[in-house]
Order: sequence, then structure tokens, then C-alpha cells
Amino acid sequence: MAIINRIGEFHQDMTAWRRDLHAHPELGFEEHRTAAIVADRLKAFGLDEIHTGIARTGVVGVLRAGTGSGAIGLRADMDALPIDEASGAPHASTTSGKMHACGHDGHTTMLLGAARYLAETRNFDGTVYLIFQPAEEMLGGGRVMLEEGLLERFPMSQLYGLHNWPKLPVGSFAVRPGPMMAAADRFTLTLHGQGGHGAMPELARDPVVAAAQIVLAMQTIVSRNVDPVKQAVVSVTQIHSGDAFNVIPQTAMIAGTCRSFAPEVRDLIERRISSIGHGVGEALQVEVNVAYERGYPPTVNSEAETVLAAQAAADVVGDERVDRATPPVMGAEDFSYMLEQRPGSYIFMGSGRPEAPLHSPQYDFNDEALTVGASYWARLVERLLPAR
Repeated sequence: MAIINRIGEFHQDMTAWRRDLHAHPELGFEEHRTAAIVADRLKAFGLDEIHTGIARTGVVGVLRAGTGSGAIGLRADMDALPIDEASGAPHASTTSGKMHACGHDGHTTMLLGAARYLAETRNFDGTVYLIFQPAEEMLGGGRVMLEEGLLERFPMSQLYGLHNWPKLPVGSFAVRPGPMMAAADRFTLTLHGQGGHGAMPELARDPVVAAAQIVLAMQTIVSRNVDPVKQAVVSVTQIHSGDAFNVIPQTAMIAGTCRSFAPEVRDLIERRISSIGHGVGEALQVEVNVAYERGYPPTVNSEAETVLAAQAAADVVGDERVDRATPPVMGAEDFSYMLEQRPGSYIFMGSGRPEAPLHSPQYDFNDEALTVGASYWARLVERLLPAR
């Protein structure tokens, strides 16, 4: 690997920053301590401008060099998850019910490391916006930053994001043009029937039977309605009804998630869930209310920018360790909102701990990957905004 030597020299500093963030996790829109640390470090590094309070706790640092007019944005997320940590690490969360189970502590640290290097060297020509985003975990902090004028205040022409990937070894990257991560929607069906005695079902209108039929029928959406060459997931993850073994309940509830890449598939899934719910309800004389909530859109990488991102990754780890055609994944990411507004690319970086996957209580970001990610960011800037 071709880790930037200067970044390698402050690996211990980055490790200390990361472990401090890990020990003090903050949930979405609550990242006050994290944001203050980020702003203080950017100030110490000598950035040209530091802007705070964007989407409540977001921070944007501005670096300029040369006379070029090019401007790019690099984004890292800062928030933690509502999980009790079970990693056993000496730097484990000190806050009950909160932990960095997705590596955003590492993402923040790697972008800080890149900021330190870029501020020292200024080996580029143009403007770099370093975006430290709050509330990625299903709260849409990226969308809120856009709504609060991120692109108007900081006029960047391209945007880039990165996520650690435990299944990949340290010193490897994976990316693809086109859909990289899925749209994430949720649905809730509330069923209202007529309760009664479990021994006298003829006097009731059973929402449990209706719920069971709806769940089974929904399994046909992907298998029988979606084009087989297009990918989608419809997962029922909750069924709630009743409190007693001998009582037919009055109500039932079904909920779950849908994942897709193509807009037409997303539309089809929403229509079919509604028609199945109402159709079964009518057949079984149960009132069904359907709520379908669209979440993050698909994360779609633009082709030219993905080629450039892959080349920057290869500058660090070698061409043979960059997968340029990785399969898309059904997870979701609110960097998708930013990629709807500007061309760019979202890349996976190997963090090499498959035994503790993302969002597990045992997860802990691998500090050996910190210099890889920071070097990637630095080489990406130097490639996209070459010094004259």
C-alpha cells in the first residue's frame, strides 16, 4: 500500500481521536460534543473557514489553495446508534444505550486526518469543503443540510462519500457506477375487525387471519410482480395483535421495510402493498388502513466521478485491490440526497472485521484502516484538483 507518509506519522493521534469519539457516542442531531471537537481540530489545523450549526450540529470546514475555481465536497457522518455496546474494548461507550456501531467515529476521524494533511501541504488547486454531517441513521441529516442551503453556501460541483465495510480486508476498496445502495421505505398496515370469543369465531371478523393472508400475499410482490432482472426486497418485520389465548382481537398491525433501486420498482411495490391490503381486507370484512412512508432514495454513483474515485483508491492500495464492479447492497444511506443534487461517488473501504458486522453490539472500527481512509481522501483531492 502507498499510505501517505505524513498521514502515517500521525496515526497514533488519529487513533486517540477515534477512540475518544467511540467512548462518547451521540445520537442523530445530538452530536454537540462531537461537533465541538471537529470544529476545534479544524481550527487547530488552520482551515480557512469553519462553519457550525448546519442542520443543528453539522460542521463544514473550508480549505483553499492556488487560484483554481474547482470545488469539491467530502462528507463524513458523525452520529451513533441506540445500541448497548458489547465489544469489550477499553474505549467502549461510556453512555448506556448508545454506541458507534456503524463506524461513524472512524469516518469522522479519517476526514479530520485528511484535513490535517491537506491544510499542511495545500498540494491542490481549488476549494475543498469538508462536510461533517449529523443524523445519517434514518433521520436524514444530509437532507436537512441541503434544505438549510449547503450547496448554495458552499458551491461545490462534485460530492464524495465513504463507508467502512467489515467484510472487506483493510487495504481494499469497492465501488460501482450506478446504484450502490438501495432506497429504504417502510409500511404499516392497521387492521380493524370485530373482536370476540376464541370459541365463537363466527361472531367475529378476525384481523389475525386477515393479517396472515396479507403477509403471505405480500411475498408475491417480488416473486411475481417485479421484473426478475431487477432487485427488490419486501420484508414484513412486525406483526402485533391480541393479548389472550381465548380472545379474537379487535385489531392487528403489520409493519416492515421495502428496498429497491429503480423508481418504477419502488412505485410498483407501494401500489401492490396498498392493493393487497385493501383487497384482503374487503374479502374478509376487515378494515385495512395502509401507510407507506418513503425513506432515503437510492444512492446512485455517477459514472465519471466513480472512475475518478476508483483511481484515487488505487493510488493508495493498488489497482488490484479496488473492486470497480461490486454488487449493490440493500442497505440505505442518506448521502443519496446529496448525489441527487451533484455528481459524485460513494465508496466502500475495507475495515477487515467480518466477525463483528455493522450495527452489531460487538462492532468496533478497526484503527488500522484510519490511514487508508485519510490517504484516500487526500489523494482524491490531489487528483481532482491537481496543483499547478
